[in-house]
Amino acid sequence: MVIIIVILIGLIKNKKKIIYIAIGVLYILSTPIFSNNFFKLVEGSEYRKPISAIDSADAIVVLSGMLEINEVGDSTYIEWGDPDRFFGGIALFKTGKAQKLVFTGGKMPWDKAKKTEGAVLKEYAISNGIPEEKIFVTKDVENTADEAVAVKELISPSKRIILVTSAFHMYRAKRLFEKEGFEVIAYKVDYKTAGNSTVTVMDFLPSAGNLAMTESGMREIIGRLYYFIKP
Repeated sequence: MVIIIVILIGLIKNKKKIIYIAIGVLYILSTPIFSNNFFKLVEGSEYRKPISAIDSADAIVVLSGMLEINEVGDSTYIEWGDPDRFFGGIALFKTGKAQKLVFTGGKMPWDKAKKTEGAVLKEYAISNGIPEEKIFVTKDVENTADEAVAVKELISPSKRIILVTSAFHMYRAKRLFEKEGFEVIAYKVDYKTAGNSTVTVMDFLPSAGNLAMTESGMREIIGRLYYFIKP
């Protein structure tokens, strides 16, 4: 959006240099070679660990952010975005890494659906063989800071948790849960970038998808900075 505004200003004021610079920046931000390497920095250098390498804890906490819940009449339709968080939590529980499986009740103020994401995930977990009495769902939450507080209220005095969330989101989430007094074992899932790969001509062709990845990474960095300076 900022780049588009700059281009419009350049057009209005007839400043070709500004327009060319803005277009150049837009091109760079939209290329796979930039967006993938930038997002790798956001996700961190550590790749997904095998479950056998994860220590046991008091609870497994799966953060929201993978579903879109659509209610039409009496029917509910679930659109999965990135199910890795859910299946990662299920796999950890089934291998005995903890006796509590916690889902957060993600629900934004503008969401029309009555159910929270955590309530829906609980139903899926039961259908995957997880005992209902082992599953916990927090109150409604809107962001990661809310999730950390809500989980503390729900399972206190449990302190040692396995935190399951997307790789790019883990750094911020881990810090917020540690701020609430948890000992956090990070289990990163939902990696957006691959490992080492050969550079081809396709890596220099811009796309909307790669621009969206760059934007997502920048949003995450802004979120980290916000919680870093927030008292």
